[in-house]
Amino acid sequence: MRMIGVIGEQECSAETAAAAYAVGAGIARRGGVLVCGGMGGVMEAAARGAREAGGLTVGILPGTDRASANPFIAIPIPTGMGEGRNVLVVRASQAVIAIGGSYGTLSEIAFALKMGVPVVGLRTWRLAKDDPTAPPLPDPIVRAATPEQAVELAWRLSERAPGP
Repeated sequence: MRMIGVIGEQECSAETAAAAYAVGAGIARRGGVLVCGGMGGVMEAAARGAREAGGLTVGILPGTDRASANPFIAIPIPTGMGEGRNVLVVRASQAVIAIGGSYGTLSEIAFALKMGVPVVGLRTWRLAKDDPTAPPLPDPIVRAATPEQAVELAWRLSERAPGP
């Protein structure tokens, strides 16, 4: 069973929500399990897309109340860890798709890169090290231009990733 994480900001634009919905639906159509933080914004839009496409959704929640999950989460996992749950979202995923994002998303991207979990980015952070004495490093995030391409890339990259 392929587990693909979707990460992004809790409050997002309609355009970002539409992209997240399409990503969630694409993961479900491929038979994947969508893993996210279980709250609003990108997480809710992706979970809604996955559920409406017949997929399974897992929400790894920051608090201790299962009822705090968005209504499209089939399996809520309360952690009581606050933002610390970002590590669990990444660890449970074989690849993550970052859509937009704020600082929480940036932390999840960093955890994924540190753990060797592939990151596909759709209108998200760009990473660069500000060191004029070092050669420039390639962007470690695999870039996608569309939600469909993001799902395709994450699916392919997850085949080689360490699994949960």
